[in-house]
Amino acid sequence: MSEWWTYRPEDFLLFSPRVYWRMFELHNAALWPLQVLALAAGLIIILLVAWRPRSSARWFALLLAILWIFVGWSFLWNRYAAINWAATYVAPAFAVEGRLPLVCGPLLDGLAFDRRGLAGCSGYFILAFALAGQPLLAPLQGRGWASSEVFGIAPDPTAIATLGLLLLARGKLLPLLLPIPVLWCLLSGITLRTMGEPQAWVLHAALALAAAARIASNRVMHAKDDDRSQARPQALGATPRSANSSALAGSAATALMLSVGMPASRHTTIP
Repeated sequence: MSEWWTYRPEDFLLFSPRVYWRMFELHNAALWPLQVLALAAGLIIILLVAWRPRSSARWFALLLAILWIFVGWSFLWNRYAAINWAATYVAPAFAVEGRLPLVCGPLLDGLAFDRRGLAGCSGYFILAFALAGQPLLAPLQGRGWASSEVFGIAPDPTAIATLGLLLLARGKLLPLLLPIPVLWCLLSGITLRTMGEPQAWVLHAALALAAAARIASNRVMHAKDDDRSQARPQALGATPRSANSSALAGSAATALMLSVGMPASRHTTIP
């Protein structure tokens, strides 16, 4: 019997790349033409966020909830679980993610779409790629349109689009929506890398861009707050030296909170 350290990640795969992509072909054929409706829902979400950022949380929550629950049930539970037993444990997480926007958005008024600057541009870019770019990867890699991954039908573009939408959002309850899309992108990226698929880098790049945009946006926010503090030192009881100390502490705390999925406060100070 071979020693355990001689095994490679590929030895633990339960399916081949051919079986994996064939699964998407069968899934798309069974659900056609729901792909058109799913893409239309994605465009509606973009329009709502762009044109009515203050009042779109309710519709965003409803559409996203339907899509996450549908993907978890139709793809993970009914199809992916047939070739990967671990999918049966991931499908309930998709159902949880589908219900979270209903709680964080309209019910608790925990979301608002008014993000601008680098985070906003990155969010729209990631969202546009998930809707329009992800389906193009299949024909570009020679697999044909039948195995394309479509937002609202397949899990990868649904998770990537959610990351883009969350970059456009503000709210104290925002960190509740992040863990499941992030973890899925990590798990799916690892699976694709183990199969030797270059598409894995798409998921990792989306995560890296989202994290970098979020950190940069928070640093800009803290820099603006420090400028206001220095302009009113007597009112705030701070000197330029203490303001600089607060800036350094704020940046460190922001990076730490982002790494564990906690919300970074708008003002971070030390006693």
